[in-house]
Amino acid sequence: QVQLLESGGGLVQAGGSLRLSCAASGSIFSIYAMGWYRQAPGKQRELVAAITSGGSTNYADSVKGRFTISRDNAKNTVYLQMNSLKPEDTAVYYCNALSGGDYWGQGTQVTVSS
Repeated sequence: QVQLLESGGGLVQAGGSLRLSCAASGSIFSIYAMGWYRQAPGKQRELVAAITSGGSTNYADSVKGRFTISRDNAKNTVYLQMNSLKPEDTAVYYCNALSGGDYWGQGTQVTVSS
C-alpha cells in the first residue's frame, strides 16, 4: 500500500506561480512512476506531468515550458512547479503513484484568476 499526501494548492492570479508537493509513504520502494493529474469541472481527469524512478519525465503539451516535475528521493516527495499560470489551469490536482497498484492522493485545488 502507498499513501500520498498533497499540499500547495491555492488561489493565484494569472501569470503567478505555485508549487505542489506530494509526499509518499508506505511501500514506497515499489513505486516506479509518479505523476500529477488534474480535473476541471465537467472535464475528464488528464495527465499533467509524470516522472519515472529512472528520472524520465513527460508533460502534457498544454503545460510544457511552464510546469516542471521533480522529486526528492530523500524525502519521498514529488513536486510540481507551476509557472506562468493561466485561468485554464484551474482544476483539482491529484498525485498518482504506480506501484503494482494505482494510488491516488486526495487532491488539492488550484484556482487561477484572470
